[in-house]
Amino acid sequence: MKKSKFKFITITVIFALLTLTSCDNSDPDPIVKPTIEVIENLKSGILNGKLKENFTLNPLTNYQLTSSFIVANNATLTIPAGTQIKAANGGTDVYIAILMGSKIKINGTDNNPVIMSSLNGNPGDWGGLTICGKATTTAGVDAQAEVGGFIYGGVEDTDNSGSIKYLVIKGTGAQINSESQYNGVSLYAVGSGTVIENIAVIDGSDDGIEFFGGTVSVKNLYLENNEDDAVDWTEGWNGTVTNTYISHTITGFSTAFEGDKLNNNPNFINVTAISTVGGKALQFKKESGATLTNLYLSGYQTNIDMKDGGSLNNVIIDGNPASITADYNTGTKVNISSWSWRQENL
Repeated sequence: MKKSKFKFITITVIFALLTLTSCDNSDPDPIVKPTIEVIENLKSGILNGKLKENFTLNPLTNYQLTSSFIVANNATLTIPAGTQIKAANGGTDVYIAILMGSKIKINGTDNNPVIMSSLNGNPGDWGGLTICGKATTTAGVDAQAEVGGFIYGGVEDTDNSGSIKYLVIKGTGAQINSESQYNGVSLYAVGSGTVIENIAVIDGSDDGIEFFGGTVSVKNLYLENNEDDAVDWTEGWNGTVTNTYISHTITGFSTAFEGDKLNNNPNFINVTAISTVGGKALQFKKESGATLTNLYLSGYQTNIDMKDGGSLNNVIIDGNPASITADYNTGTKVNISSWSWRQENL
């Protein structure tokens, strides 16, 4: 009996040690596909899993985004001009995310942009593009994003998450819960070393682009029929957006701009927002604000909305505090006739 008992205990201990050893790996998520499988999928045109090494897509391949695709481990994903990525209509399970320390390099051109769209291009079909950086945010260091629970935020305001040039993204805004949705482009504590220019976000069921803290700036932003806020910022973002064109032709959207929480005075240079269906143009919450230069608004029922008892002194438009009675229709419109990268019929 003692011998049998000892043998049983020995086998149990060995099994326990093997179990512990098998769980001790550098990637605690058992559902993440092995790197070799992720690479093989990419070679066959499938974006799925976690990329942990540098990879460049082939612009001649028709890529399918079938699930979450996460760039991690300080890897860089490069997307050449003309690349097209079709996302499955998978809601919150389908998105592209670039984690802290990793980079994305979208190298579209004026005549050959990179296009990311769901299969049908309908609002809410998929989760869009999320980038997490190491810049400062009022959420603190190593904050947790509502998108994917990803970690973001640090003390490196010049952090570089890569570059995005000439990108068209469509059909985003998948519903996370009753209060939250994915944006077209979500920028979590992205630093000023990141280059973002010539971006179109079309037909999203939530925000077109949202800044969660950080210091990144954007140039040439086109936003069409995003059903919540076209541009949203919070957590003390203080970058600059130069040349923004917003179009609203469907009812039920929230605002063209929404600023929330601490005012770190982001700058907007040359803003045109046009609505054919009324609605609100610029909304500010709590103590939020911004400095806007050359603002042109047309067709909104409410031009300026300050909620939560905040002060309009934090909103400076063409050198003066904002006025809830001003029309703001005398500025020079942003000329988008030369933005040939803007695709309206994907």
